[in-house]
Order: sequence, then structure tokens, then C-alpha cells
Amino acid sequence: MEATIAEQAWARAFGAAMETIVGCFARREARATAAELTAGLLLELDTRNCWTLAQALGHAGPHRLQHLLSRARFDHDAARRALARLILGELAGQDAMLVVDETGDAKSSTDCVGAGHQYSGALGGVGLCQVAVHLAVVTPAARVVIDRALYLPADWAADDERRELTGVPDEIGFATKPQQAVAMVSGALDAGAQARWFAGDEVYSGRQLRRDIRALGLGYTVGVAATHQVTDGTGRRWEACKILNKVRPRQWMRRATGHGTKGTREYDWAWLDIRPDDTPEGHGDGTSVLVARRHRYTGEVSYFRCWTPGDIALGTLVEVICRRWRIEETFQLAKGFTGLDQGQVTCWNSWMRWSLFSLIAQAVLALTLAATTNTAPAGPGRLVPLTCPELVRLLRVLVLPPPARDRDHALHWTTWRRRHQAISRACHQQRHLLQDQL
Repeated sequence: MEATIAEQAWARAFGAAMETIVGCFARREARATAAELTAGLLLELDTRNCWTLAQALGHAGPHRLQHLLSRARFDHDAARRALARLILGELAGQDAMLVVDETGDAKSSTDCVGAGHQYSGALGGVGLCQVAVHLAVVTPAARVVIDRALYLPADWAADDERRELTGVPDEIGFATKPQQAVAMVSGALDAGAQARWFAGDEVYSGRQLRRDIRALGLGYTVGVAATHQVTDGTGRRWEACKILNKVRPRQWMRRATGHGTKGTREYDWAWLDIRPDDTPEGHGDGTSVLVARRHRYTGEVSYFRCWTPGDIALGTLVEVICRRWRIEETFQLAKGFTGLDQGQVTCWNSWMRWSLFSLIAQAVLALTLAATTNTAPAGPGRLVPLTCPELVRLLRVLVLPPPARDRDHALHWTTWRRRHQAISRACHQQRHLLQDQL
């Protein structure tokens, strides 16, 4: 019964998503290709790019997909806004919060739009990569990314030659990640997001961002470094790690933060009142606190700066802080099941459109899972709730077309790839020869 409900929920969610963006295309051929690409991203493939997807979908070559991503008349910005309105409408009435985080994709050349030597948590340090800031709406039942912005490093944004080669629009200039985050949050609220909280990590803990978030009417919980400066009630400045010494041993509270494969995850929590330093003009001070989370075994401490317009309980702040981590799970699912970091695209339009179709596939999965969880009858106690990976496995059997793997088709693609690679090799060799002669 649960599988039947999932199949019906997928049909409704996928149909609604495609219907939402139908007016953003100039031609029906592009609309049909977009639907194929979105469903194809969920097929069982080792890698996902125009070549592998075109072969799996039964195309004779990657040209239709490449045309859709780069040259087709398609307003991808309008499609993203329409998708966001659909998602927010589906999640209306739920206890939602807005979460922002970034993820990086390793690249081999700075020719890719926005690629440069920069820090990425996904890479574990500094490397040649693209970095994108994502905004997700998180509820107790669902987590869906509704917007994204490609970060252009300052030197990259100022390089007119690279901008022209990759098709970066003239109106797109350098913006810091916090500025991109505020712009996306403002856009989500304008689109109808019913959220009371904003959450982010240390990158999004700057004073100006916190002031902007408060001006938008949201409370916030943001991670801060141990050296982050706060002001106590007497006006004295402290580092977060030093003011924590004011907390007595019995003031730490142990609270569950979730359930993992090894059982319930529990941490010790404490908080201290601090003075706000980000009050917008004409706004009240509200409640500003520093929250500390301590690992019960290692003793490692993390710090979070929080603000809310009224009184708040520690348990509520703990719930909001812990819900932020669900965006990390969303990134893992997007990279593992919808090819978020596998597009092998180099230009602005191609990146925007590939990431959009990946977000559409994620959104359809999330809405399908939420509908299945809310309507399916409870199973035996030995079954855990349906997860997104399990849902994808079901959909691959029930509704998604199997990848094309007949003999003639496979031989055609083997010949096509080898011929294309031979031409590419010859062109590279000729280019190097010409460069040597200069």
C-alpha cells in the first residue's frame, strides 16, 4: 500500500512541477526534453552528465540535452521562482524555517564559470572549485532547496574576458556569500515563505547579515567561532569560549538531538544572555543569547548566537539549531541521486539550468516522500519510516523508465564517444602546436 501511495504521490508532484514551469519555455520540444532530463537524473547511473543521460534516455547523441542547457529559449530564473512558489504552497501551514549553506564542486580548470582556488567544506579545505550558496525551507516533515546562487570570487567577477566567454550577465557582479543569502531569504519571503527562523553556519554569522535578517522579521540561530566576541549584561566584551566559564557544571542540560543508527544522539547544552549588537533602527532589543553545545564524550564545544523577538525556551533553540543540519542531508541526496555536482557544465546558463533541474528532481522527491509519510498507514514496529534513498529505489522500479541498454544502442554510443574523443584529441594537439609556433 505504501508503494502504491508513493507511486501516486510521485505522479502528482512531478506533474505539478512540470506544469508550474511550462510557461517558461518558448517551444514544446524544450519542455519535453526538460521533463526527460528531470526524470533521467533519478535513473540508476554511475555518473550523470549530458552524455550518460542521453544514452540512458535512448537518444542518439547528447545534442538535445546540451541545447536545452545552453541555447534553448527558456527563462530559468522565472522557472526557479515558480518552483519556489509551488514548494512553499505545498508546505504552507507547517512550522518552517529557512536554512542557508554552501557546497563546493571540484573543477579542473578556471575556465568553468566561478571556478577558482577557494575554500570548500565539501573538499575539506582550499581547492580549485565552484561554490554555490543554497537556501532550503525545512519543516518537521520535509526539507527542500528552493534557491541557489553561484558565488563569483572577486577576481573572477572583475575579469571581463572570462565573464564574456562564460556568458555571465552584465547585471551580475561580485557579492559576498552573506549578501547572496540575504537576497535569497528576501526573495523567499516575497514568494510567500511562512518562516519564523533563519539558520546558518559561521560563514553567515556576520553582524550585517544578522541585522538584515532581523529587519526581515526573522529570528536566527547562527554558528559562531570560539573566538567570536560577545557582550555580557555589564557591557564587558568576551570571547565565546571564555564567557562560557560562567556556566556552572550543574547548569548544563542534556537533551536529545535526534536518532541515528546507533541510537539517540544526546549533547549537553547551556546558554548565556548577551547584549544584541545587530538591532536595526526602530526595532526592539528582543532576546539575544549565546548557546553552547558540548559533546558528552569528547567534550568538544560548539557555539551558536541566537536572537528572537520574544521569550524563548532552550528546548526550542535546540530544536531550531539541530534542524539546520538537515540541509547537509539534502546536499548528500542531491549529489548522490540528482547529479547536483556532476553536470560538467562550464557556462552561466548551463550551470543555472543544470542546477535548476537537479533542484526540481529534489523537490519532487521531497514532496513525494512527505505525502507518502503523511498518508501511508503505520507498518509493523520493526520497519523504520520510508527514507529518500528507499523512495528512489521504489520509483526506479515503479515509475521511472529503465536506462536504455540494448546491444545496438550501446554499440552506437561506443562508436560515438570514441569518434568524438578522437576529434577532441586532434583539436587539442593542433592548438598546442599553434601555441608552440607563436
